Amino acid sequence: MKPFKLLFFTLLTFSPFFVCAQHSDDTDTRRQLSVWQDSLKAISHQIYNNNSEPERYNASYMFIKTLVSALKTPHSFTFNFDSLKAISIQSPPDKKFRIFSWHVMNNDGSYRYYGTIQMNNPEGKLEMFPLIDYTPAIKNPADTVTTNEKWYGAQYYQIVPVTTNVKSPYYILLGWKGNTIKSNKKVIEILQFKNDKPVFGMAAFDGDKNNPAKKRVIFEYTRQASMVLSYDPKIGMIVFDHLAPPDPRLEGKYDLYGPDFSYDGYKIQNGRLQLVSDLKLENPPSEKDEQYNDPRKLKGAGGNK
Repeated sequence: MKPFKLLFFTLLTFSPFFVCAQHSDDTDTRRQLSVWQDSLKAISHQIYNNNSEPERYNASYMFIKTLVSALKTPHSFTFNFDSLKAISIQSPPDKKFRIFSWHVMNNDGSYRYYGTIQMNNPEGKLEMFPLIDYTPAIKNPADTVTTNEKWYGAQYYQIVPVTTNVKSPYYILLGWKGNTIKSNKKVIEILQFKNDKPVFGMAAFDGDKNNPAKKRVIFEYTRQASMVLSYDPKIGMIVFDHLAPPDPRLEGKYDLYGPDFSYDGYKIQNGRLQLVSDLKLENPPSEKDEQYNDPRKLKGAGGNK
């Protein structure tokens, strides 16, 4: 038998077995990760629904331990954890990484944030960067560049890549950041990778005389209101409610601020975010991002958002 015929015969004979074996491995991996996912769902319910603050934190620590064990499964990046609704799992279109983020609410109405960045390792190995909430120690968060170990914690719900007219790509993260018993915050964060490590915060915002340029943008508003902050791909802009006090005499009392039924935005242009005030929108943006992150909606829902 000629060599090329022998090779063809060999491939024809053994390829189905290889395909079957590979399919079996994939099925086993998904089955194993599904079991981990069920455990994570049960634990996450306790993070949001247990009446005891220490037990909520114990659940969060157990969640971290279980999540790491799950992600150690080879090629875990391809598993979506799509029924794990109690935490946020966001990935950009290029699938370079994904971010897991969640919060624990304290009895006094404040919050602590947890998360990790899992990189898409081509060999299927676990490569991750834990996110350590450093919020209380960051004195000027709007003007501070941080690492994953000194993270300005938030629960992210949208990722927008910026890949054109830039020296290196970066990612805009939109996040919810519950603050105190009186106010919530939302944040426009920027993530980039330097020397293959995550860096948060970047001087990519162009402001005006009333809104100087910042490395991240933070909004604070009353806990009694909802704030829209979302990316509209049709106009290439991050659109958000303009926040104002209920009375001009209360200017600076951000825990009383709320939407005034006008909108501002950041236009992504030439690799930067340019502030645009008083937008004229035909269709006001959706408030689904607020529904996704409001912890009050977690109660009695089995930890699901």
